[in-house]
Amino acid sequence: MKIVINRKHGGFGLSEEAVLLYGDKKGLNIIAKEDEKIKTITHYHLNEVKEENGFGEWEIERNDPVLVEVVEQLGDLANGHYSKLKIVEIPDDVKWYIHDYDGLEEVYEEHRKWF
Repeated sequence: MKIVINRKHGGFGLSEEAVLLYGDKKGLNIIAKEDEKIKTITHYHLNEVKEENGFGEWEIERNDPVLVEVVEQLGDLANGHYSKLKIVEIPDDVKWYIHDYDGLEEVYEEHRKWF
């Protein structure tokens, strides 16, 4: 299984090109709108520019095959402002989670813990 993670402090994010390509491949009508005050921020909406129609790339499952395809296709052009995306491959039968330290991510295998 392939999983997309961020390998840079700052946090997971996709470029506008990656978000729009993801939407095209998924059959979603994603609209990009530049923030009126902070020009380096882009907001995304599904179908219509309304607050309740917001779309956040951070909500995409990191093992979504379309997300993986977009990152493979675009390479570094898929990176958001504060991200350096990497695809990690793990065995399909592993239960996993993403550990995040100040935006820098690693994939960990789930295990049991008792207190």
